[in-house]
Amino acid sequence: MKKTVFVFSALIVSLLILFQLSKYAYAANDISVEIVISSIAIVFFVIGLYINRKATQNQKHLPVPINFKKIEQLGISKREYEVLVQISKGLSNKEIADALFVSESTIKTHVSNLLLKLDAKRRTQAIQKAKDLQILAI
Repeated sequence: MKKTVFVFSALIVSLLILFQLSKYAYAANDISVEIVISSIAIVFFVIGLYINRKATQNQKHLPVPINFKKIEQLGISKREYEVLVQISKGLSNKEIADALFVSESTIKTHVSNLLLKLDAKRRTQAIQKAKDLQILAI
């Protein structure tokens, strides 16, 4: 965090210095407006490339292996696990029922069982707990 603040502070200071130098150079009629604008555009382009490179490096995460022993310890059945995976995709009960070829009430039962087994009150909380327990590879 401190490094990020330092980098952005340094970028802001360098841009301010560039603006001041361009203002003095323009006032002294040493350079034209097009050169000042293009140099500022190039600096912003380089900053954008740097930020993009940093952002894409942070997004490269290795997939977390699924902890099957934890699934067994929690007593989650294969069908309940399938429902959990579908929930993590953001599907509704009806959509999950259609995908797994069962009734919607069956899905509601599986969701209720999952919430109990994961000690969660909501679906989103269940997904988060499943990620923390490494039983979902998302």
